[in-house]
Amino acid sequence: QVQLVESGGGLVQAGGSLRLSCAASGHIFSSIAMGWFRQAPGKEREFVAALTWGTSSTYYADSVKGRFTISRDNAKNTHYLQMDSLRPEDTAIYYCAAGDLVCSAYGCTDYGMDYWGKGTLVTVSS
Repeated sequence: QVQLVESGGGLVQAGGSLRLSCAASGHIFSSIAMGWFRQAPGKEREFVAALTWGTSSTYYADSVKGRFTISRDNAKNTHYLQMDSLRPEDTAIYYCAAGDLVCSAYGCTDYGMDYWGKGTLVTVSS
């Protein structure tokens, strides 16, 4: 079992920055992937970014490449999502997740992510 707790959401103006944190506890094995998904009002949940705990390989949705950066702190069992150049369309509830990341040529999905945080709201005003 893995427990995840997010923090760091809030209200920011377009062009601004926020950093989300996800603290993990429990059985964290090296092959696990940890990442972020988001769900905007009236839309389906979508992949944002992820990394594999053992290798630190990173994955990003095309919509956030060059603006968002995922990183980790092994000592704290915490990973972060640094969000820069935020846009109103980034407004969503952001969920921290852990599990097996399933990716294809079409992108990454939440199919294998077994553990989820409760979510943190990010609002970007125009």
